Amino acid sequence: MRDSKTGKPLTITEVDRVIEMAWEDRTPFDAILAQFGLTEKNVIDLMRREMKLSSFKMWRQRVQGRSTKHRELQANTITRFKCNLQRQITLNKISKRK
Repeated sequence: MRDSKTGKPLTITEVDRVIEMAWEDRTPFDAILAQFGLTEKNVIDLMRREMKLSSFKMWRQRVQGRSTKHRELQANTITRFKCNLQRQITLNKISKRK
């Protein structure tokens, strides 16, 4: 998968971040487009390629029609990309296990 802005292939770290952002409920596809230059279709293709079929189907079912993933379906009151609990979750010791 290539970044449509620069034409460079995405690194493994960038692919992991795109997948993480795609799974997040409050991160719209527009944020992925702004950061990585990937359209919604590109993200779907990347997820299909990188995930097991069952995981991909679960993700697609979860994302389809979700108002927070699609800017035109979002309420005007949502003005941020990340959850306000993100810092607390990040500092959680369980999330740092490897």
